[in-house]
Amino acid sequence: MNSYVYLILAILGEVGATSALKASHGFSKPWPSLACVLGYGISFYFLSLTLKTLPIGIAYAIWAGVGIVLTAAIGYVVFGQKLDVAAMLGIALIVAGVLTIQLFSGAGSH
Repeated sequence: MNSYVYLILAILGEVGATSALKASHGFSKPWPSLACVLGYGISFYFLSLTLKTLPIGIAYAIWAGVGIVLTAAIGYVVFGQKLDVAAMLGIALIVAGVLTIQLFSGAGSH
């Protein structure tokens, strides 16, 4: 399977786990707590497969950057968290950084 497919699965696992972590209320709710642990396990498993072919710096930058953006979006939509102008600017810079790595850096090619 393509390393970018593994990376997407790792990102989705991390975002789901982080969202479940919020919903677990400090691990006091069992189902979100279980989802959190499973999600992080899935995330790290697929990230480890990604790292077989992609450089760690590139894979981690994409994993973290996309994870931040998706988690912020879920926080806004699901948990009603507000994003001010500074937060949106910061998220835009993260997106710009991930796009710069993908479009212009040769470091990510394998």
